[in-house]
Amino acid sequence: MSGHSKFANIKHKKEKNDAAKGKVFTVIGRELAVAVKEGGPDPANNSKLRDVIAKAKANNMPNDTIDRGIKKAAGDASSVNYEYVSYEGYGPSGIAIIVDALTDNKNRTAANVRSAFTKGKGNIGTQGCVSYMFDKKGQIIIDKEECEMDADDLMMTALDAGAEDFSEEEDSFEVITDPDAFSEVRQSLEDAGIPMASAEVTMIPQNWVELTDEEAVKNLQRTLDLLDEDDDVQAVYHNWDE
Repeated sequence: MSGHSKFANIKHKKEKNDAAKGKVFTVIGRELAVAVKEGGPDPANNSKLRDVIAKAKANNMPNDTIDRGIKKAAGDASSVNYEYVSYEGYGPSGIAIIVDALTDNKNRTAANVRSAFTKGKGNIGTQGCVSYMFDKKGQIIIDKEECEMDADDLMMTALDAGAEDFSEEEDSFEVITDPDAFSEVRQSLEDAGIPMASAEVTMIPQNWVELTDEEAVKNLQRTLDLLDEDDDVQAVYHNWDE
């Protein structure tokens, strides 16, 4: 895992998102609505909702916005009709891409995702065509500048909480968990007062691919930018070593 926490990239994304909080808040708002519908509005009894709230706070979503979203979803649960859909495909030079979306119109989302791949000279594949190249894991990133705990103590805290792996990068620590243990580990770190720059269940590539062709980089970036701009798209995973 070492060297691939992509923390610098996370920071870059956050800075970029600061100029487009509407997109981030739309994404998290939909996740809040689905979490409330599935498990109720009380985070104490809904671990999925707790995880989404933690994600919202990591993205600087104001508490009153979070509370409003939960109350709206709780009072209007019957109208929440978002469903999860996932797409897999290839970008230039065979870069593997997985797109997770949360949508109220699958036809619209499928057309938009297909268009993003096509415009970047890539193509959508069948379900499972690239996901075997990734491992589904819980991933928690801790900014060294924000964390006062000693690295060894932090590692023991994470492992005692049930983490699978712990690694130290140049500017961050990375905690890896089994997806089913993610909520429990994240909650334990939060209870210990450890600040998290990012905490989510993600798809981690088993191998990373470098692109040396400038045209391929340009096309791949176009696909990723188009997907990033789509409100239906919740997350994009790829094995490009940027």
